[in-house]
Amino acid sequence: MSRPKTEPAVDRDVRVAVGDIQLEGELKVPAGAKGIALFAHGSGSSRHSPRNQFVARVIRDAGVGTLLFDLLTREEEAVDVMTRHLRFDIDLLARRLTDAARWIAAEPDTRRLWVGLFGSSTGGAAALVAAAELGKPIGAVVSRGGRPDLAGPALARVVSPTLLIVGGRDDVVLKLNEQAYERLRCEKELKVVPGATHLFEEPGTLEEVARLAAEWLKRHLQPM
Repeated sequence: MSRPKTEPAVDRDVRVAVGDIQLEGELKVPAGAKGIALFAHGSGSSRHSPRNQFVARVIRDAGVGTLLFDLLTREEEAVDVMTRHLRFDIDLLARRLTDAARWIAAEPDTRRLWVGLFGSSTGGAAALVAAAELGKPIGAVVSRGGRPDLAGPALARVVSPTLLIVGGRDDVVLKLNEQAYERLRCEKELKVVPGATHLFEEPGTLEEVARLAAEWLKRHLQPM
């Protein structure tokens, strides 16, 4: 009997079609991966963020692909630096994340993969709203230092297994995550990283975030 074919690795820059625009992204999928994590970065961040890049590497080391892309165009980012408005437009960010998930489902290199969402800061809310919209096609959601409370009524409609990761010293955001956690009706976990503040800049804390995220995504996006 012949052995199942292992899909080759993918590593390329992409342009993701969302609505009438295209956003720049970085697609990396290890050979043989069965799942991919779509990143939704947070306030004032980008696909080049060292934190996102580090977490993405750990996730790929666990055998799960990643797509990091910018939720805003360069022109929108320039405006947002001044107004700080678009980063809190959860509906806009969620629509673009939903379109990106559908892009993954249509691309020859990725359409076979189970899709998960990884959001940070306001991107955590966008990921949950997108998961509520898309339903079962989203195999898992991870929120890092996110604002799931901003997902509002969508929280009760999320069916994807959801992991909320918060810093133990991020007092206000921790309370908001605890409140949002109670409103989720899906498989869920809330993990508090001791000693960590909002950006997980303390020694070893970002490594713990990456480990927790990779384990959750591998568990739910790598069906046997």
